[in-house]
Amino acid sequence: MRIILMGPPGAGKGTQAELLIKHYKIPHISTGDMFRAAIKEQTPLGMKAKEYMDSGALVPDEVTIGIVADRLAQADCYNGFLLDGFPRTAAQADALAKILSDLNMGLDGVINIETDDATLLERLTGRRVCKQCGATFHTVFNPPRDQGVCDKCGDELYQRSDDTLETAQNRLKVYNDQTEPLIAYYSEQGLLKRTEGDQEIEQVFRNILDVLEYQ
Repeated sequence: MRIILMGPPGAGKGTQAELLIKHYKIPHISTGDMFRAAIKEQTPLGMKAKEYMDSGALVPDEVTIGIVADRLAQADCYNGFLLDGFPRTAAQADALAKILSDLNMGLDGVINIETDDATLLERLTGRRVCKQCGATFHTVFNPPRDQGVCDKCGDELYQRSDDTLETAQNRLKVYNDQTEPLIAYYSEQGLLKRTEGDQEIEQVFRNILDVLEYQ
């Protein structure tokens, strides 16, 4: 099974990715993982990516695409893979299509986990973290016994700066602006598989399997 997994921040994409790679016994390939592996192995493209990353610049498409091509050509991807974080643009999607064509592979589906913004904002802004031990809670889904107090060590819970409403709203806007053309791209190709993310984890997983295998 060859899958691209998409979903906004807070949609539960990471959880579903873990379930899918276990179910299909395929590697989970993320841009970050590919960069780290290429740098660790000191491949020419990995060293090029490191130069950009060390300077704080974005890694250009030609380097990223080259690293993706190298990764997908490895033996563990022969029977399938789950791509996470790539492609991010229609141009990258075109490049991926060429990579897969060269490898005599095709995509089985592009899963988009869709969840309304109100639910996503509730998930993203409800996280609370212990200042002392780092334990994580959620005001709705995993509340502490006493409001604002860590169950484990009794210290104070706080909201991280990247969990504020303003930051969460901006993250969603950036995501939606970035992925809208990509969703249209894969929809036109008949590869886009939509699933509702505002459900229990197991139900979302079953829905993903259904759209992959029966649609």
